[in-house]
Amino acid sequence: MLRSKRFLCARYQLVAGAQEKSALGEDESSKLALGSIEDIGPATEKRLKEAGFRSIKDLLVRGPVDVAEATGMEMDEAVEMCNKARIALEELGIIDRSFVTATSLYEKRMLGGQRISTGAKNFDDLLGGGVETKAVTEVYGEFGTGKTQLCHTLCVMVQQPKTAGGLSGKAIYIDTENTFRPERIVTIARARGVNPDRALEGIVVAKAYNSAHQELIIEETGPVIEEQGIKLVIVDSAVAHYRAEFLGRATLSERQQRLNKFMHILVRMAETYEVAVVVTNQIQSSPDAYFGDAARPTGGNVVAHTSTYRIYLKRSSGKNRIARMVDSPYHAEREVLFTLADKGIADVEN
Repeated sequence: MLRSKRFLCARYQLVAGAQEKSALGEDESSKLALGSIEDIGPATEKRLKEAGFRSIKDLLVRGPVDVAEATGMEMDEAVEMCNKARIALEELGIIDRSFVTATSLYEKRMLGGQRISTGAKNFDDLLGGGVETKAVTEVYGEFGTGKTQLCHTLCVMVQQPKTAGGLSGKAIYIDTENTFRPERIVTIARARGVNPDRALEGIVVAKAYNSAHQELIIEETGPVIEEQGIKLVIVDSAVAHYRAEFLGRATLSERQQRLNKFMHILVRMAETYEVAVVVTNQIQSSPDAYFGDAARPTGGNVVAHTSTYRIYLKRSSGKNRIARMVDSPYHAEREVLFTLADKGIADVEN
């Protein structure tokens, strides 16, 4: 297992261009190094790196249970190590301290909130200005409603400067259903006046062939985020492999446990690395729905509770689509209209 993780990490470093200079300064990199924690000596640091941990951020994202399972160390030791990593990240100001006032959180969100434009003003208004960093946004709907088109558009938009709705960053696209198409990126970029070659270079694609591979990819995403200046992580879709591999009620418990772990890693990754995480989800028909819309997102309460925002996409007329805010900590539940065009997600013309 450790050998496969080392191979995967090396492969991603090759794809992502490990020769490029890290986005972090040398001083900050040394503070985030595993050896910066007092209890981590050379031997322990080697074990952690062999298991795919590259910085103290990875310790916080994956948690003590994963640390203990991956390295073989005692649980108490892993818990102590992860707690010290959390304290170090709090002192560096990378994550919030355990106890803060609501005033300070409000001021921080007003000053430091970063969002990625979807490419459509109506859709941005629905999200309060765009897709939010440090949050997990779930988009679900039936086939052909624009989920993958939204993901492709965001991959182009995130690379734009802030004045154009982006964050001047790159994107990671985790493809579980073989839906990523570089040709579509080229079309969207040209329609928006963006250099298509540069747009393609700003996207790191990871194709997941099964649920285990999908989990391994997300565990190894941290180093790529740091090296490449990633601001957007897309999983299209998050539940597809679990739905296909775990069939019947007998496997439901195991499926939900693994899906729960996967989603919580995404939540911690979004917060720790300050990236926007977008996951797409499939739907299923609810047999007990006699009135109204019978479509329900897959994944059950596990996905519902871990997603910060839930957006439901529906068909309207022609290329027009409806986006509905289903769940949000502070947004109102409402609907907006958008369309699918050459430039991806766009506003509907009169």
